Amino acid sequence: MKISVVTVCLNSSRTIAHTIESFLRQDHADKELVVIDGASADDTRGIVASFEDERIRLLSEPDRGLYDAMNKGLRLFSGDAVGFLNSDDRFRDRDALAHIAAGLDAADIVYGNLDFVREHESRQVVRRWRGAPFRKGAFAEGWMPPHPTFYARRRVVETVGFFDLRYRIAADYDYMLRALEPHDFRALLIEHVLVDMARGGKSTSGVGAVLRGNIEALHSRRQWLRTGRMDRAFVAKPLRKLGQFFAS
Repeated sequence: MKISVVTVCLNSSRTIAHTIESFLRQDHADKELVVIDGASADDTRGIVASFEDERIRLLSEPDRGLYDAMNKGLRLFSGDAVGFLNSDDRFRDRDALAHIAAGLDAADIVYGNLDFVREHESRQVVRRWRGAPFRKGAFAEGWMPPHPTFYARRRVVETVGFFDLRYRIAADYDYMLRALEPHDFRALLIEHVLVDMARGGKSTSGVGAVLRGNIEALHSRRQWLRTGRMDRAFVAKPLRKLGQFFAS
């Protein structure tokens, strides 16, 4: 099974090489990395090109933001399945893609565990996101899988479509909800930490971003799950994240 990994970047010269190296170290052989660069002003494009590996594809052009760039990746990937790795994140171990490929032999969608790290060199974990098996209605109770570990077969992508550009922070949440709740795709939890995520991502960079993301997620649930003006998940979803700081 060919696994496509999409990495979106903009002025990521400080981190992009380490992200690419974590992809190249993966034991799973049948893979590609699609790098979508938003016309960086630094040396990001030169660093990507310096790897000279046929498994790495680069598109560099202006875009309308993160989720527009991610949609370009969904249009370009050539594998049997696809997922996303942020330009300052890394796969935890060499067998992450192998776990993902094995899971996709039995399922349409897989996701796993994720650690937030203070910085990648020490791997000092500051927050642990541990997944749970999906069941219908879980999003309305505050559940969601970690998007950097979320991989879907091509038929899922063809059914679900693209990220909704109305959302600035929660388009990934909306996408996963649309993939899992309205359809009968088989979803599988991989009981491994697949990705180390650097602190300070777009959805976690301050109280304002967290609140906006939560409001956007509520709008998604109202559209697709027909929840009310306020629902249980509006409170439960942030509380689940708070619990991740104390998980072991």
